Amino acid sequence: MSENVDTKALLRLMAWLSPAFPIGGFAYSGGLERAVHDGLVKDAAGLGAWLSSLLRHGSLWNDAVLFGEAWRRFGDEAGLKDIAELGLALAGSAERYTETLSLGKAFAAAASAWPHPVLDHLPPAVPFPVAVGAVAAAHGVAAASALAAYLHAAVSQSVSAGIRLGVSGQTEGVGILADIEDLVTEMAEKASRARLDDLGGAAVQAEIASLRHETQHSRLFRS
Repeated sequence: MSENVDTKALLRLMAWLSPAFPIGGFAYSGGLERAVHDGLVKDAAGLGAWLSSLLRHGSLWNDAVLFGEAWRRFGDEAGLKDIAELGLALAGSAERYTETLSLGKAFAAAASAWPHPVLDHLPPAVPFPVAVGAVAAAHGVAAASALAAYLHAAVSQSVSAGIRLGVSGQTEGVGILADIEDLVTEMAEKASRARLDDLGGAAVQAEIASLRHETQHSRLFRS
């Protein structure tokens, strides 16, 4: 019986984090477009380093901590509201705020195809990692596994954006995903044990790139 439950949980997680899931994540680069424009990311090696920094010290780390806390509190409506408000307050730019809020709302709406009371516990204004974390927990997906899938999807999306921006080819992009696999696993395990006191980052250039993207004239992405 447990194998059936685990298989269903895996299938749901794969569906939720699939590029086909209707959340519009492909429209965002998280400031990467500006980083490429400013010469901070010039090639596949630079893209890999950029993503590693975000995982260790930047927005992806904070998202992972928020995800883990939402996973633990999936049945606590008041707790989820507090985490959601904190997540939105941590958005370092208007575009980052719009990105996480838009994706969170779209995810919650699309996840209603799998009815569960947790969807009623989520606040209307919910950041993306909080929505995914709470829903994953409600459907019995283990925290570390859910976090690994979430972070891998985020990295994959950024690699795809990097390919569209011309700093990496398809083969190089696959290489980035292979090289960063151990780090994704490490950070997922670490974030599954983290608490809100572990929030914080030092990816200053990434935050500035996100801010500067707001006034960029020619853009492929919304962030």
